[in-house]
Amino acid sequence: MSAIPPLSCLRSFEAVSRLSSVTLAATELHVTHSAVSQQLKVLEEMLGVTLFVREGRTLRITEDGRLYSLQVRESLKNIADATRQVKAQPKASELVVAVMPSFGFSWLLPRIGRFQARYPHITVRLQASLTVTNLAQEAVDVSVRMGRGDWELVEKQLLFHDEMIVVASPGFNGGQLPHTPAQIVASPIIFTMDSWQPWCEAAGLDTEVTRKGLCSNDSNLVLEAVRLKQGIALVRRSLVHDAIGRGELVQLSEHAVPYAYPYWLLLPDRERVEAKRQQFAEWLGEEVESYLRELSQARRLPAC
Repeated sequence: MSAIPPLSCLRSFEAVSRLSSVTLAATELHVTHSAVSQQLKVLEEMLGVTLFVREGRTLRITEDGRLYSLQVRESLKNIADATRQVKAQPKASELVVAVMPSFGFSWLLPRIGRFQARYPHITVRLQASLTVTNLAQEAVDVSVRMGRGDWELVEKQLLFHDEMIVVASPGFNGGQLPHTPAQIVASPIIFTMDSWQPWCEAAGLDTEVTRKGLCSNDSNLVLEAVRLKQGIALVRRSLVHDAIGRGELVQLSEHAVPYAYPYWLLLPDRERVEAKRQQFAEWLGEEVESYLRELSQARRLPAC
C-alpha cells in the first residue's frame, strides 16, 4: 500500500484537474494556494510524471494527468460512497424499517407506538420508499413490501392479503352518499393506478369505468382528496380500516375484491437474525393477527 499517494495530494489534484485552477481548488478545499501547489509538486515527484503545464496564467492538464484524474476521481467517489454507507449503518439500538409510504402512514404508524412501548431501548427509523430495497446491500434492517414474494437473498414472511373497497368522506356530496353500484360509478372518482373492472364485475355491473379527472400513483394523495370531499375512491382496505373506524371515511358498498399482491415482511437472509429484527417480526405478526380479527368481527356484525 506504500505506492498510494497521500489522500491530501489526491484531493488537491482532483480538484485542480476538475476546476483548472489552483485558486479555485484551494477555495473548495478550504486550504491555501501554496498548500495545493505543494501537494501537486509532491504528487508529481512521487509519480515521476508531469501532471500540469502552465500556459500564461492558466494550467493545462497533460494527457498523463487527464488519464490519472479519471481514475483518481472514481476512486475518491468510491471512498466517499463507502464512507456514507458505513455512517448510515443502523446503530445497535436503532431499527431501520423500509416501508411503502401509504402502508407506513395509514397502517404501521398508528400501531408503531405499541412496539416502542414494548421495546423503549430501540429507536425506530421509518424509511418511506416505493423502491424494493436490497437488504443485503442497503442500511435497512427489515422491509414491508407488496408483491408476489419472489425476492431473492431475503427471508420472506407473508403478512396478509388485502382487498379493494370503495370509500368516501361522510360529508361527500353534502352527505348524500351513493349506495348502489350504479350510483357509485356515476360519482366523481379519484383514481389510483388500479382498475375498477374487478369491482364492477363483483358488483354485477356490466360497464367500464373511464379513467378521467384526478388520478395519482400515491395512495396518500388519493385518500387526502377523498377526505377533502373531492370524490370517492377504490382503495386497499388496509389503508382505510382505521379511518373508517374513526368515522373519517365511509365504506360505500359491501362489495370487495381481492388485491393481487399481498404484504410481506422481508428480513436479511442471514444465518443469525439480530434480536431487534426478530422482536419487530414477532410484534408485527401479533399486530397483523389483531387486525385480521378486527376484520373478521366487523364482517360478522349485522348490517345497519
